[in-house]
Amino acid sequence: MRSAPTPPEPRRGFTPPSGRVRRKRIALLVAGTMSVVVLLASGTAWSLTGWVSGQLNRFDVFSGLADGDRPHVGATGALNFLVIGSDTRDGMDRSEKNELGVGRAEGRRSDTMMLVHLDAEREHITVVGIPRDSWVDVPGHGENKINAAYSLGGPALAVETVESATHVRIDHYVEVNFTGFVDMVDALGGIEVCLPQPIEDPKAHLEMSAGTHEVDGTEALAFARTRHTAGGDLDRIDRQQQVISAMLETALSTDTLSDPQRFGDFIDTALSSVAVDEGLDTAAINELAGQLRSVRLDDVTLTTVPVERTDFWTPHGDVAVTWDQQAAATMFARINADKPLGGGESGDSGPASGGDRKGDEPRPADVSLQVFNGTGIPGLGAEVSRAFSDAGFRVASPARNWSDSEVPETVLRHAPDNRAQAEAVAEAVPGSSLEEDPGLGDRIEVVVGFNYREVDAPEATEPASSGTAPQADGGAPSTARDKVCEG
Repeated sequence: MRSAPTPPEPRRGFTPPSGRVRRKRIALLVAGTMSVVVLLASGTAWSLTGWVSGQLNRFDVFSGLADGDRPHVGATGALNFLVIGSDTRDGMDRSEKNELGVGRAEGRRSDTMMLVHLDAEREHITVVGIPRDSWVDVPGHGENKINAAYSLGGPALAVETVESATHVRIDHYVEVNFTGFVDMVDALGGIEVCLPQPIEDPKAHLEMSAGTHEVDGTEALAFARTRHTAGGDLDRIDRQQQVISAMLETALSTDTLSDPQRFGDFIDTALSSVAVDEGLDTAAINELAGQLRSVRLDDVTLTTVPVERTDFWTPHGDVAVTWDQQAAATMFARINADKPLGGGESGDSGPASGGDRKGDEPRPADVSLQVFNGTGIPGLGAEVSRAFSDAGFRVASPARNWSDSEVPETVLRHAPDNRAQAEAVAEAVPGSSLEEDPGLGDRIEVVVGFNYREVDAPEATEPASSGTAPQADGGAPSTARDKVCEG
């Protein structure tokens, strides 16, 4: 079902960029969005090219926004970018649409939104994934899914809507369309992605077994766009973040950024699909390039807006996502204050290592969880996630639905090295059983069954760090290094 009708006349200042679409260079917007983060994080390479700024299409985004209606400016020196993927299919014939499985919807919509925060010291990048089906107030149009804002009013209304929902002032706008991503991944020589469970999605032309895969641009496109997993769009955000991390790791660990020819091919491909606001001129880009030259994988934090429900039925008769308002407000307040999401005033923004403490049993704060609802009972996954968070455990991301909705007993799935952590969780969940899976990482997967009753907070446990930002279903943020495949 379409999220919004074909838009009326766009707002003032919204002039869709022209763009050529070539066979084999049509790529999914959600994956194209990754290029922005990679280019920002590899900023020293930007400064090597004086022609970068001239290659970008530009929007007049902010002139029509009334300053008095916008959020106050955040911490001095910090910058916030709204990164949007638009799913225009202009210029594609039927065979091209069928080949890449991108559908045939007309018009322009935003299918992906990310809030990218650069700290004042330019030592850290925070990327917040915003579910495209988030149910919010679209200024002047009432409640709707957040991706409808772009259809109804272009970049200006998209910025206004995100600012209204997050209370974070947007400084710059970046838009990525379908073109360029496949060639960009190919220019990197491909990337490595990991799957905990197999995926088969004929529409996305994707069939992958569980495990680690070397993928080219076309395969990376399918990996980033599929929603044929239990968590749907929330799973897709997680895969998008994995692609961001894989692209950044590949760019930084190869000679792509140092070899003039490879870098020229790489950035030419990326820029062909990017449009920005008028404030991102040559001087601004080159300044950011110099400031971000030391950013590496550990310095990029990835998270998602904390979610309360993924099954909210709208007045339009379709399903939307609602936010955990308190946890979301806390997270965005920390962004406004230029504080790391992982807790504290400075230092590590990612989750704890998750390993056992020497000589001690794991504390709840040391255990990272992912909750799956195996019962089909609406809202139970979110309820269990909150119970774990209240008990001091780290909830990694929004609760998801398990592939089976008739799980009789709660199962705690864990890697062989994380049995002690799983046992600590089992003590808090009466009636649960352990299941070892060598393919899992550091997180314990909690598959909630019909015998679930409650989460018992372990006795004499230490509370989570007092500076930790509550994430509810959003869980503790992760770093880009956490997202890349382990060697």
